[in-house]
Amino acid sequence: MIDATALAEKPVLTGDRIRLTPLSIRHAAAFHASAVDPETRRLTGTHHDFTLEELQVWCAGRADCPDRLDLAVEDRESGAFLGELALNDIDAPNARGGFRIALVPGATGRGIGSEAIRLLLDYAFDRVGLHRVQLEVYDYNPRARRAYEKCGFEVEGRMREALFWDGAWHDVLVMAALRTRRAESTG
Repeated sequence: MIDATALAEKPVLTGDRIRLTPLSIRHAAAFHASAVDPETRRLTGTHHDFTLEELQVWCAGRADCPDRLDLAVEDRESGAFLGELALNDIDAPNARGGFRIALVPGATGRGIGSEAIRLLLDYAFDRVGLHRVQLEVYDYNPRARRAYEKCGFEVEGRMREALFWDGAWHDVLVMAALRTRRAESTG
Protein backbone atom coordinates (compact mmCIF):
# COMPACT_ATOMS: atom_id res chain seq x y z
CA MET A 1 0.00 0.00 0.00
CA ILE A 2 1.42 3.35 -0.98
CA ASP A 3 1.12 6.61 0.94
CA ALA A 4 -0.56 8.94 -1.55
CA THR A 5 -0.12 11.91 0.80
CA ALA A 6 3.61 11.68 0.08
CA LEU A 7 2.88 12.75 -3.52
CA ALA A 8 0.67 15.63 -2.43
CA GLU A 9 3.10 17.10 0.10
CA LYS A 10 5.68 18.27 -2.52
CA PRO A 11 8.88 17.84 -0.49
CA VAL A 12 12.28 19.46 -0.80
CA LEU A 13 14.95 16.75 -1.10
CA THR A 14 18.54 17.81 -0.47
CA GLY A 15 21.67 16.05 -1.68
CA ASP A 16 25.36 16.87 -1.55
CA ARG A 17 25.36 19.18 -4.59
CA ILE A 18 21.72 19.60 -5.54
CA ARG A 19 18.30 20.26 -4.11
CA LEU A 20 15.04 18.97 -5.55
CA THR A 21 12.32 21.54 -5.00
CA PRO A 22 8.67 21.64 -6.06
CA LEU A 23 8.45 22.79 -9.68
CA SER A 24 6.76 26.18 -9.78
CA ILE A 25 6.24 29.19 -11.99
CA ARG A 26 9.61 30.59 -10.90
CA HIS A 27 11.23 27.76 -12.89
CA ALA A 28 9.24 28.35 -16.09
CA ALA A 29 11.68 30.59 -17.98
CA ALA A 30 14.68 28.33 -17.36
CA PHE A 31 12.57 25.26 -18.08
CA HIS A 32 11.50 26.84 -21.38
CA ALA A 33 15.09 27.67 -22.35
CA SER A 34 15.96 24.01 -21.84
CA ALA A 35 12.83 22.72 -23.60
CA VAL A 36 13.66 24.58 -26.82
CA ASP A 37 17.29 23.40 -26.88
CA PRO A 38 17.71 21.01 -29.85
CA GLU A 39 19.79 18.47 -27.91
CA THR A 40 17.36 18.42 -24.99
CA ARG A 41 14.49 17.90 -27.43
CA ARG A 42 16.37 15.02 -29.09
CA LEU A 43 17.24 13.30 -25.81
CA THR A 44 13.65 13.59 -24.54
CA GLY A 45 12.05 12.79 -27.91
CA THR A 46 10.01 15.99 -27.70
CA HIS A 47 8.26 16.85 -30.96
CA HIS A 48 6.02 19.57 -29.50
CA ASP A 49 7.28 23.16 -29.60
CA PHE A 50 6.47 24.36 -26.09
CA THR A 51 5.84 28.06 -25.64
CA LEU A 52 6.87 29.95 -22.54
CA GLU A 53 3.20 30.47 -21.76
CA GLU A 54 2.48 26.72 -21.90
CA LEU A 55 5.31 25.99 -19.52
CA GLN A 56 4.29 28.80 -17.18
CA VAL A 57 0.83 27.22 -16.90
CA TRP A 58 2.36 23.74 -16.51
CA CYS A 59 4.80 24.81 -13.80
CA ALA A 60 2.20 26.86 -11.93
CA GLY A 61 -0.17 23.89 -11.78
CA ARG A 62 2.25 21.27 -10.44
CA ALA A 63 1.53 22.04 -6.77
CA ASP A 64 -2.14 21.18 -7.32
CA CYS A 65 -1.45 17.64 -8.61
CA PRO A 66 -1.94 15.22 -5.71
CA ASP A 67 -1.15 12.12 -7.76
CA ARG A 68 2.32 12.97 -9.09
CA LEU A 69 5.50 14.71 -8.04
CA ASP A 70 7.22 17.27 -10.28
CA LEU A 71 10.47 18.67 -8.94
CA ALA A 72 13.07 21.14 -10.16
CA VAL A 73 16.73 20.17 -9.90
CA GLU A 74 18.59 23.14 -8.45
CA ASP A 75 22.23 23.76 -7.65
CA ARG A 76 22.44 23.63 -3.86
CA GLU A 77 24.81 26.60 -3.63
CA SER A 78 23.47 29.01 -6.25
CA GLY A 79 19.86 27.85 -6.65
CA ALA A 80 20.36 27.71 -10.44
CA PHE A 81 17.87 25.57 -12.36
CA LEU A 82 19.63 22.42 -13.60
CA GLY A 83 16.60 20.49 -14.85
CA GLU A 84 13.41 18.83 -13.79
CA LEU A 85 12.14 15.38 -12.99
CA ALA A 86 8.85 13.68 -12.26
CA LEU A 87 7.39 10.70 -10.49
CA ASN A 88 4.17 10.16 -12.44
CA ASP A 89 1.71 7.61 -13.81
CA ILE A 90 1.18 6.22 -10.32
CA ASP A 91 -0.60 2.87 -10.20
CA ALA A 92 -1.43 2.66 -6.48
CA PRO A 93 -2.89 -0.88 -6.39
CA ASN A 94 0.33 -2.21 -7.94
CA ALA A 95 2.66 0.19 -6.09
CA ARG A 96 4.37 1.34 -9.26
CA GLY A 97 5.06 4.62 -10.96
CA GLY A 98 6.80 6.21 -13.90
CA PHE A 99 9.87 8.42 -13.89
CA ARG A 100 11.42 10.97 -16.19
CA ILE A 101 14.25 13.47 -15.94
CA ALA A 102 15.66 16.18 -18.20
CA LEU A 103 18.73 18.23 -17.36
CA VAL A 104 19.62 21.57 -18.91
CA PRO A 105 22.50 21.71 -21.37
CA GLY A 106 25.73 21.94 -19.41
CA ALA A 107 24.42 20.02 -16.39
CA THR A 108 25.09 16.59 -17.87
CA GLY A 109 28.19 14.49 -17.39
CA ARG A 110 28.82 15.72 -13.83
CA GLY A 111 26.85 13.17 -11.79
CA ILE A 112 24.02 15.61 -11.14
CA GLY A 113 21.47 13.36 -12.83
CA SER A 114 22.56 10.33 -10.81
CA GLU A 115 22.31 12.30 -7.57
CA ALA A 116 18.83 13.54 -8.50
CA ILE A 117 17.68 10.06 -9.50
CA ARG A 118 18.91 8.54 -6.23
CA LEU A 119 17.18 11.23 -4.17
CA LEU A 120 13.90 10.68 -5.96
CA LEU A 121 14.13 6.87 -5.83
CA ASP A 122 14.80 7.02 -2.08
CA TYR A 123 11.66 9.12 -1.70
CA ALA A 124 9.62 6.90 -4.04
CA PHE A 125 10.57 3.69 -2.23
CA ASP A 126 10.94 4.85 1.38
CA ARG A 127 8.27 7.56 1.70
CA VAL A 128 5.71 6.89 -1.04
CA GLY A 129 6.07 3.14 -0.66
CA LEU A 130 6.37 2.26 -4.33
CA HIS A 131 7.66 -1.19 -5.23
CA ARG A 132 8.57 -0.39 -8.86
CA VAL A 133 9.65 2.74 -10.74
CA GLN A 134 9.98 2.53 -14.51
CA LEU A 135 11.18 4.76 -17.32
CA GLU A 136 11.81 4.82 -21.03
CA VAL A 137 15.09 5.84 -22.69
CA TYR A 138 15.94 6.06 -26.37
CA ASP A 139 18.53 3.71 -27.86
CA TYR A 140 20.65 6.69 -28.97
CA ASN A 141 21.15 7.89 -25.38
CA PRO A 142 23.69 5.49 -23.83
CA ARG A 143 24.85 8.14 -21.34
CA ALA A 144 21.40 8.26 -19.75
CA ARG A 145 21.15 4.48 -19.79
CA ARG A 146 24.44 4.19 -17.87
CA ALA A 147 23.27 6.76 -15.32
CA TYR A 148 20.02 4.86 -14.81
CA GLU A 149 21.90 1.57 -14.41
CA LYS A 150 24.21 3.16 -11.81
CA CYS A 151 21.07 4.04 -9.84
CA GLY A 152 19.61 0.53 -9.93
CA PHE A 153 17.51 0.52 -13.09
CA GLU A 154 17.68 -2.56 -15.28
CA VAL A 155 16.65 -2.94 -18.92
CA GLU A 156 13.50 -5.05 -19.09
CA GLY A 157 12.47 -4.67 -22.67
CA ARG A 158 12.64 -2.90 -25.97
CA MET A 159 9.90 -1.25 -27.96
CA ARG A 160 11.22 -1.58 -31.47
CA GLU A 161 11.07 1.48 -33.73
CA ALA A 162 8.75 3.34 -31.35
CA LEU A 163 10.21 6.83 -31.93
CA PHE A 164 10.63 8.59 -35.26
CA TRP A 165 13.37 11.17 -34.94
CA ASP A 166 15.40 13.03 -37.52
CA GLY A 167 14.24 10.84 -40.39
CA ALA A 168 14.87 7.49 -38.70
CA TRP A 169 13.12 5.01 -36.43
CA HIS A 170 14.61 4.37 -32.98
CA ASP A 171 14.02 1.79 -30.28
CA VAL A 172 12.80 2.72 -26.83
CA LEU A 173 14.28 0.79 -23.92
CA VAL A 174 12.06 0.12 -20.92
CA MET A 175 13.95 0.14 -17.63
CA ALA A 176 12.81 -0.31 -14.04
CA ALA A 177 14.15 -0.16 -10.51
CA LEU A 178 12.60 -2.37 -7.85
CA ARG A 179 12.56 -1.66 -4.13
CA THR A 180 13.58 -5.26 -3.41
CA ARG A 181 16.53 -5.15 -5.83
CA ARG A 182 17.58 -1.75 -4.45
CA ALA A 183 17.70 -3.14 -0.93
CA GLU A 184 19.91 -5.98 -2.20
CA SER A 185 22.31 -3.63 -3.99
CA THR A 186 22.62 -1.12 -1.12
CA GLY A 187 22.38 -3.59 1.76
